[in-house]
Amino acid sequence: MNFEEGEILLFDKPYGWTSFDLVNKVKFMIKRKTGLKKIKVGHAGTLDPLASGLLIICTGRKTKQITSIQDQPKEYIANIELGRTTPSFDQETETDGVFPLSHITDSLLNEKIAHLIGDIDQIPPVYSAKYINGKRAYEYAREGKEVEMKSSRVRINFSELLDNSLPHIIVKIGCSKGTYIRSYARDLGLALESGGCLTGLRRTAIGEFSVDKALTIADFNNILDDCNFNISIS
Repeated sequence: MNFEEGEILLFDKPYGWTSFDLVNKVKFMIKRKTGLKKIKVGHAGTLDPLASGLLIICTGRKTKQITSIQDQPKEYIANIELGRTTPSFDQETETDGVFPLSHITDSLLNEKIAHLIGDIDQIPPVYSAKYINGKRAYEYAREGKEVEMKSSRVRINFSELLDNSLPHIIVKIGCSKGTYIRSYARDLGLALESGGCLTGLRRTAIGEFSVDKALTIADFNNILDDCNFNISIS
């Protein structure tokens, strides 16, 4: 491996880690093993701490490819709880609404999932990293300040119901850059005349890159141990 010339590394981000936690860990491991004092390391597409799955990390000159990688379509496996809402659209905040489920049938659920395919106007969660007047939206939310979240046009390329065990369902979703799966869960709940929040999320693909080929931190450590680095440090 030549981290200065550049590597594109696929990692399976653990639940609870931020994307920057993983980037910093990888950077530290590279510097410790190679002896490099400076090395560019960045990630292509943020993944929330409460999500796991594919995070692509680029090093050296390959960091120039970050934008093109993160612009590619994404695939997710989403665990959604119907009949309940939260301010953050996921489990980060407490329940703020409970709604009926008895009217939701398999056919209605499949109908509304199909209805959300295509170009849609999506409102991001107020508990998100989206910038508003130079400040992250979640900062306003945690200060108890109300802000107007403007909708963004995103594309749902496909969605498939994998499991229906009401109130919990599992949906596979393919979507464009900038799609909030938390907002998808909220929108699906509204379409069903009920509520919805995200209870689990795993990113399985970015473009042609699949989580099936991703490394754990332990895998990466073993690869570094097996490599012979001969780098001249100036």
